[in-house]
Amino acid sequence: MSITQSQKTNVLLLAGGQGLFTIVTITIMTLSSVIGRQLAPWPELATLPAAMMMFATVLTTLPASLLMKRIGRRRGFIMGTINGAIGGLVCFFGVATESFALFCLGNFFIGLYQSFAMYYRFAAADVTTAEFRSRAVSYVMTGGIIAAVLGPINARITLDWVPAVPYGGPFLVILALSLLAAFLVNQIDMPEPDLQANAAPPAAARPLRVIATHPGFIPAVLCSSICFSFMALYITVTPLAMKDLGFSMTDIAVVTQTQVLAMFGPSFITGALIARIGLNRILFSGVVLMTLAGLIGAFSDAALPGYIASRLALGLGWNFLFVGGAVLLSTTHNPAERGKVQGINDQVMFILVTIGCLGAATFLSALGWRNLNLAAMAPVLLVGAALTRMVMQQRRQASGH
Repeated sequence: MSITQSQKTNVLLLAGGQGLFTIVTITIMTLSSVIGRQLAPWPELATLPAAMMMFATVLTTLPASLLMKRIGRRRGFIMGTINGAIGGLVCFFGVATESFALFCLGNFFIGLYQSFAMYYRFAAADVTTAEFRSRAVSYVMTGGIIAAVLGPINARITLDWVPAVPYGGPFLVILALSLLAAFLVNQIDMPEPDLQANAAPPAAARPLRVIATHPGFIPAVLCSSICFSFMALYITVTPLAMKDLGFSMTDIAVVTQTQVLAMFGPSFITGALIARIGLNRILFSGVVLMTLAGLIGAFSDAALPGYIASRLALGLGWNFLFVGGAVLLSTTHNPAERGKVQGINDQVMFILVTIGCLGAATFLSALGWRNLNLAAMAPVLLVGAALTRMVMQQRRQASGH
């Protein structure tokens, strides 16, 4: 079956939405712990705003998926962008009034935006043919390349755009970007819920416990959950660690920019690589790269090149595991089970991310930078073990045993 113009347009719009959303989240993750330390009553609460963003996503990611099953992806995506606009405005007023509680609330609304926006990649898989699916998911993630450049820039050069509110400018930009994203996602041409229901009768849906017996289900969830929590932990705690060592916001922005470019840059080719060398090889490559990121972080000197090299490996590993995990998950369920499975996947992911963000400042204080890097490698090795088990099961099934 050929790739239609409608499929290409939808993927382009989803990539645009992904890019704008990622600028928002990169801006938040770059600044929230730094601002949080200034506003919080205790230093240990510096990463609470970022944790509130992730906590909001934990609470609403499954409801968002189920809601979109009822009202359609497009309407759900618009609801998400509205929450992003509200979040940017509330964060601005939190900074302006030096209110830690208000700043946390603004981050919470950004988390509601994230609950819906995380389904952009799944939407790409839903509206494309099987032969285009891995490339479509990959292409949507390329929207983050623009964010890799603009997110850290927004977090740096717009800090003083409102002289009376230092650090307030980036949050007004978040307001504007969220409204622009609303315009883009409103143009997406996706099947209405009743058409989706006709294509996949509700009776075809299996219980989650049955779906979970698929060899790829647990590894897919682990790939997405652990790589995303690993990434969020580092993007939250690295600015604190670098600030403590006297690095400037420009240096911090460069490190963040390197990580995000590495996260999204390969998306131009990840889908093609999956088709060419196989999904499993890409997933194992992601495990190796993220393990390397931890080793470089632990044993390199506390200098800028070490931070950059570690974040480069982390970003590449994240891309392979996150894109590959989404493709793997799409093979484990039928269309009628889509909302439930995708919702559970992202809910597990953001539970782990919330734990990582909430404890990031405490982990850094208690363990130190080197031991934090070493400890963070353990979950990545768990992903490698799960993938190894999956491959062994696949080989047994192929041989008829």
